[in-house]
Amino acid sequence: MKKIIWITFLGALVLCGCGAPEIKLFTDATDALEEFTLEGDAREKILVIPVRGIISGKPDEGLLVVKPSVLQEVVSQLQKAEEDKNVKGVILQICTLGGTVTASDILYHEIKGFKERKDIKIVALLMDVATSGGYYIALPADLIIAHPTTVTGSVGVVFIRPDLTRLMEKIGLRVNVNKSGENKDMGAFFRETTPEEEAIIQQVVDKMGNRFVELVSKHREIAGEKLSHVASAQIMMADDAEKIGLVDRIGYMQDALDDIKKLGGLPENARVVVYRRSHYPDDNYYNPLTMNIGSKTFNLLDLSMDKALGLLPPGFYHLWYQNQHK
Repeated sequence: MKKIIWITFLGALVLCGCGAPEIKLFTDATDALEEFTLEGDAREKILVIPVRGIISGKPDEGLLVVKPSVLQEVVSQLQKAEEDKNVKGVILQICTLGGTVTASDILYHEIKGFKERKDIKIVALLMDVATSGGYYIALPADLIIAHPTTVTGSVGVVFIRPDLTRLMEKIGLRVNVNKSGENKDMGAFFRETTPEEEAIIQQVVDKMGNRFVELVSKHREIAGEKLSHVASAQIMMADDAEKIGLVDRIGYMQDALDDIKKLGGLPENARVVVYRRSHYPDDNYYNPLTMNIGSKTFNLLDLSMDKALGLLPPGFYHLWYQNQHK
């Protein structure tokens, strides 16, 4: 009943054009990250950072709450950890289909730079799905662990763009364009792409994909037929990924904790910590949230079309593309 009252009240505000009241119902990106201990009491700390959702630099702007982008949130946690001399290890819990090429590359760069500057060990723990950009950001880790049921791989690039030419023909809609160069509107949704333009786009995609494959070869020391198999951008289960060299072992969260303690020479009672913007009673390793965004009921008021249809804006992605990506 309370939820219905709230929805009615908020809906009335929107429909009447009233200004939003200066009331903060939930935590959002403006709240500072705070440290919470999950277990252990030693001075040395192991930070667990969840990486979940599409890797992008774009914040998730809802009607009531603005959630930080995956890029912003992870970098914020890395920066906070870098200032704490007692953080001696990091576990990245990665559960994502990937994201944009640039955001994935930036996050890879930030993780790699953090590791080198702080000189600590990082373990990447692959969860349900850690494909494409999700695997890309795991490359700087000292150890990559996959769950027995993890799906990973998809090492490659996809260029996503809409093609509405047939629809426009049916409804009699045309777009007039004045352009400074013959390729200026290349890839536009309102006309067919020429063979020459397809070749240009493919060249860009190949260069981006080759960079990804080269990084895999460098970090994982994979070559020959195995590297060719990886470069096919095929998804694979954890056991196949282990055989080909994409992951070091198959295990669970406790295995990741045991391994990082060994790698970093940390005591058994090392403190396992997380950074949150909200307090969660009975918090544990498997909570990926950093802030309380309220009831899912309020998502009914989020009128974003791309969320409703599961669409991505045009662009280049390190992504295993699925409509149900959120």
